[in-house]
Amino acid sequence: MTRPPTAAQRRVIDAADPVTGRLRGTDSQLTALMKRGLAFRHPRPPHDHFLTPEGHRVRQGITQAPEPDGPGEAPASTGVFAARVGGEKAAAHAGPDRRREVHSAWQGLLELRRMTNPGGDVDRPCGWERTHLVRAAALALEAAGHTPAGQQGGGYRVRQTPQPEAVAVHEPDGEALQACAATLEGAGWQVSEHREPRTGSRYLLASPRRA
Repeated sequence: MTRPPTAAQRRVIDAADPVTGRLRGTDSQLTALMKRGLAFRHPRPPHDHFLTPEGHRVRQGITQAPEPDGPGEAPASTGVFAARVGGEKAAAHAGPDRRREVHSAWQGLLELRRMTNPGGDVDRPCGWERTHLVRAAALALEAAGHTPAGQQGGGYRVRQTPQPEAVAVHEPDGEALQACAATLEGAGWQVSEHREPRTGSRYLLASPRRA
């Protein structure tokens, strides 16, 4: 589990604008939050700082969890919030609290797009998503109501690939796989379908759309 923010950092996070996530604090506080992935600096003047989706989670009292380290890996269950990539224990179970958390995270991500994409475009991924591909794709799928795979059985699984800016999405049910493709395309990803050479099973390759 990631070390929680210091008391001073927590005060900065708690004082963020409730709508935009805009932050106020000292340079050292804001820099420390950026290093921990809880804040980002807007690329255009006046270069204000804003909460990332993880920062919004921490603001709600839910500590962030790390992204899977490599292809085929699912994060260990830590009891903290993370977009479900599939393969976690009890990943397929989503109660009302989980749905609210996911909805809030997705809204935070759309706000991140609005604040960082040229022209405030919310229809295509932002820079944060391009550096957190697995989490970003998984959040789009979970927010749209798709079911992540548990440790056994059906459901989607999002995994890293050797290709730059691309994730693989596996789903044994053909119709569900097509539905995942439609969701990702609607969320601003470029999607293509492929087959595993040895097994013949179908999967998706998805990359964030740039224009």
